[in-house]
Amino acid sequence: MNAAQVRSLEQRYLMNTYKRPPVVFTHGKGCRLYDHRGQSYLDFLSGIAVNALGYAHPRLVRVMRQQARQAVHISNLFHNPFQGPLARKLALWSGLDRVFFTNSGTEAVEGALKLARAYAHKQVAGKNGCKTRILALTNSFHGRTFGALAVTSTQKYREPFAPLLPGVDFVACNDVADLESKFTADVCALILEPIQGEGGIQAVDDAFYQRARQLCTQFDAALIVDEIQCGLGRTGRYFAYQKFAELPDVAVVAKPLAGGLPLGAILAKEKFAAAFSPGLHGTTFGGGPLACATALEFLNTVEEEKLLAHILAVGAELRAGLEKLATRFDFVREVRGEGLILGLALSVDGAPFVEEALRRGLIINCTQERVLRFLPPFIITRRHVREFLDRLSIVLAKTTKQRGNQ
Repeated sequence: MNAAQVRSLEQRYLMNTYKRPPVVFTHGKGCRLYDHRGQSYLDFLSGIAVNALGYAHPRLVRVMRQQARQAVHISNLFHNPFQGPLARKLALWSGLDRVFFTNSGTEAVEGALKLARAYAHKQVAGKNGCKTRILALTNSFHGRTFGALAVTSTQKYREPFAPLLPGVDFVACNDVADLESKFTADVCALILEPIQGEGGIQAVDDAFYQRARQLCTQFDAALIVDEIQCGLGRTGRYFAYQKFAELPDVAVVAKPLAGGLPLGAILAKEKFAAAFSPGLHGTTFGGGPLACATALEFLNTVEEEKLLAHILAVGAELRAGLEKLATRFDFVREVRGEGLILGLALSVDGAPFVEEALRRGLIINCTQERVLRFLPPFIITRRHVREFLDRLSIVLAKTTKQRGNQ
């Protein structure tokens, strides 16, 4: 089937939910994707932070093949060999105690909100109090199902589906006074991303996080961190929240966890995890043996190949190169992020730069309309960084010239 036929079938039969360029990608290797014509693209998006080990990583391919011959799916009514070891590894990485596996990030968020409500319900059972409010941050993005969407602040995602889950209020990111004014005894949870991905690579600062931690402890509410995009090594730490002094109560992860296979997880401290008992929550596909075996290999690879140190080193070089580029173009407002979650905040629309980058064999994207977002695989080398910066420089200059000629 040629590319035109692929696009024609999609246009006829798929729901109109994505605005896609005409390129059809067929395969990848390492940090590169290849299209239907055989053209190579340097991928600095990684499937939106999913392909953290790039494409066709030999360790993941080996485990996928091996496990696919054994069992792809086993019902959660029974044990399988991989959930326990994977949960233990995630607990060791995170400092939290227990794990529930999901299919996706948005399901992990849904489950975390349910867990917070279940914990709070036990607190107020038999009393006259009500503890159901949830706080989230401005510019947040937590997913597209009803509960996750309710704690996502962007109006264009929310309005077509209103009314959403009631009892959610939004706090201005890094505004401690606003947090204090909205945090009352009826709050059961505060959810935040340590680094907002869809929100424009904005980081929660230490003062805000520490006050959030204090208030959650004071009111016995769950501090939930969404590490779906920024977690599992992307900052050069196992979890982005590990730059702060204290742990959250609950964390959610997904994107890179199973190397491209669907898998997410809720991680929680013991006292919150205990709010779930048999029958209160479940999943058909979450935690299947194929996904869990692959996820365990992903985590082992990050450890054994010392990728955290590598991420810090190449991330620093990439950021330094971006900061140098920023001095050359007056429409670049600032460089954001750390490790391998980085962004260029612009004073102009970012979409033309994304389009020009694709024409020049470079995959990036834009969030918040004016922030170019870079989420390269953990395995990028200094050579990839230099290639990326050279191409991006051409893209910024070319697109600027085109805008000037309009």
